Amino acid sequence: MTRPSQMASFLLALKFLTRLPVRLDAAPPDLLAQSPRWYPAAGVVIGVIVGLVQVGAALIWPPLVAAILSTGVGIVLTGALHEDGFADTCDGLGGGRTKEHALDIMRDSRIGSYGALGLILMLAGKIAIVAALPAGAVFWVLIAGHAISRGSMLWVMQVLTYVRTEGAGIAVSRLQPPEGVRVAGVTCGLAVLPLAFVLPVSAVVLGLVGLVAGHIALRRRFEAKLGGYTGDCLGATQQASEIGFLLGCLAFAT
Repeated sequence: MTRPSQMASFLLALKFLTRLPVRLDAAPPDLLAQSPRWYPAAGVVIGVIVGLVQVGAALIWPPLVAAILSTGVGIVLTGALHEDGFADTCDGLGGGRTKEHALDIMRDSRIGSYGALGLILMLAGKIAIVAALPAGAVFWVLIAGHAISRGSMLWVMQVLTYVRTEGAGIAVSRLQPPEGVRVAGVTCGLAVLPLAFVLPVSAVVLGLVGLVAGHIALRRRFEAKLGGYTGDCLGATQQASEIGFLLGCLAFAT
């Protein structure tokens, strides 16, 4: 890809994953299909904004209040894209008796008991963890968490099959070539690197272990139920991976 094409692909990823005012002309399908390689980079942008809100708010209010505000900003910034996917996935996996039934539930815009409870517990857990992270590290942890959890979405896309015949995910569900995987991997690595200077190495390692554990635990559930993934599953994977990473970092950060 040429440099202008790379930038356009990145902007497509940013436009898809956020509500930022990205102005971009209609892109060809091939360029859209290559945009997932930039999901971690879009996560860096989201993490910087959320991290700045967390650090700035903590100068005025207690860490818990700051964590509520920064989490809220993250939800607004992404249009609750991943939270919605997490809730729908909880409903589908919890209430679906068969693959078809689960997919029908996940397509329903209404939230059910599993989705509501899962969303409450997930957001409460995230807020509590962010509030408990060391003040000197929380900015960098949030950047890394948002970046590599979106890399976790790409991991799903590389190993599973998109199971719907329609939907927004079809356009970006192609396998990324080795170049695309390298771009995503380098971005994730660069996002994690600053943590080596603000956290014990054990905390960083356990954070990565937590991310992998969250990813695999959830992926096994929807892979077994659906035989692949949907766009909602990607959002749920991002949330589970981020929570796992934050929990791991917190375990040895204090």
